[in-house]
Amino acid sequence: MKTNHEIDYQLYGEEMQFVEIELDPQETVIAESGSFMMMDDGIQMQTIFGDGSKPQTGRIFGKLISAGKRVLTGESLFMTAFSNVGGGKKKVSFAAPYSGKIIPLDLFEHNGKIVCQKDAFLCAAKGVAIGIELQRKLGTGLFGGEGFIMQKLEGDGMAFVHAGGMVIEKQLEIGEMLRVDTGCVVAYTGSIDYDIEFVGGIKNTIFGGEGLFFATLRGPGKVWLQSLPISRLANRILRYGSPGGRKEEGSVLGGLGNLLDGDGF
Repeated sequence: MKTNHEIDYQLYGEEMQFVEIELDPQETVIAESGSFMMMDDGIQMQTIFGDGSKPQTGRIFGKLISAGKRVLTGESLFMTAFSNVGGGKKKVSFAAPYSGKIIPLDLFEHNGKIVCQKDAFLCAAKGVAIGIELQRKLGTGLFGGEGFIMQKLEGDGMAFVHAGGMVIEKQLEIGEMLRVDTGCVVAYTGSIDYDIEFVGGIKNTIFGGEGLFFATLRGPGKVWLQSLPISRLANRILRYGSPGGRKEEGSVLGGLGNLLDGDGF
């Protein structure tokens, strides 16, 4: 028997998506601060400590300890709960923060646990616990791109995470391994063994331009990968906007183009 609220949903859009959640009376969805888009009359919004998976009662110190785990993943102490306090079905929508895809995850179908990037969580049915996942291996923590700490989604309800660019879902069999750029890992099921592997080779290290480490994902389990990590996009934009940042466009034609559009002066 499921313990989390059971919610219906509909995804809209292609490159800039939003998810519309349909709530029955007394149903609630929790969301990351800043992801709200719109809601029907009859939806009540409430700021809460932590993820709301446990009753908001008891001593304030206990609440702060529970919510404080989210600070370790780079998120706010607070989340927002949207509850249908009216009669009939009501809808509330949440938007992706940048171009990419929203991934719906039924935790009941994935043995109650998904591990994801620190900033991937968007919203979930009330009852889903959003915690931290400490990487067991030193190499994974130091060089994994996401550090020692990732987000852990636990429960038996629906959760939604966001990824940049296109998303690919891969099912790994027992012992099957996949090497991935560390920034391209969005989420994986709890049965996946996640580790870090040194690229190796002096030419790869100095001239490869792809980083020094791979993420290795070993089955059995399912993984979700993104084609455009937000960190990669941000670095490219910063490089393009910096002085001399357009040299990669070509030594002759690129320089001429910079002169013509005013960048060379």
